[in-house]
Amino acid sequence: MGQGVTRVLIVDDNHDLCEVLIGFLDSQSDMSVVGIAYDGIEALKKISELEPDVVVLDIIMPHLDGMGVLERLSEQRLNHRPKFVVLTALGQERIVQQLTDIGADYYVVKPFDIQTLADRIRQVMSSHQVIKGRHMEYSPPSRDLHSEVTRLIHDMGIPANIRGYTYLREAIILVIGEVTLLNSVTKELYPRVAETFDTTAARVERAIRHAIEIAWTRGNIELLNGLFGYTVSSEKGKPTNSAFIARIADKIRLDIRAS
Repeated sequence: MGQGVTRVLIVDDNHDLCEVLIGFLDSQSDMSVVGIAYDGIEALKKISELEPDVVVLDIIMPHLDGMGVLERLSEQRLNHRPKFVVLTALGQERIVQQLTDIGADYYVVKPFDIQTLADRIRQVMSSHQVIKGRHMEYSPPSRDLHSEVTRLIHDMGIPANIRGYTYLREAIILVIGEVTLLNSVTKELYPRVAETFDTTAARVERAIRHAIEIAWTRGNIELLNGLFGYTVSSEKGKPTNSAFIARIADKIRLDIRAS
């Protein structure tokens, strides 16, 4: 490894996203991915063992989330403290402030541009100040989103004859085009879906929750494992509506990018 190469540890339970990040970051002449962790507990171990320069850290993870990782590390005396670039689907000021207070050096709101992420990694390596990230603008892709989302939620085992199927599909499509809706799911996303189908936001929320419960109890476990990693477990519980929608939106966007 040459001089000046930034050693990066990726921490995210989305296996597809990890593969995309590995391929891109390893192709950069000044970066090398030295490891991957799919949950917070594994992340703590690898941070200690590998001593990376930068950790790309997702917030929503099983076992121990990204905030938990930062909180535990803040209580430890590390020989080498890495920089932390946090990936989050939520950009509220309160959450952002909490992240920076416990050690995040930069935050990036999902979905993000991978080239921009690489640039931000370089930026934190050359700066001693905490840098607050901004939403990366994203233009909806030209492919038929309706068909893409329909195929994926059908493959997960959510039946098309329930209302939650239709509401969930609409919510995912809206989020792919306007990720900031995840910042206000109850006040903005559900009402937008409700308006489309002439119903109420409360009914949209309940129907989407019901659809997710069906996926978890009778759906395609292999596919769900690939999408949500270790979270597919009755003991660990199901993801929230917003986490589910965010993950599927990420998956569709990655599929479109790779095609």
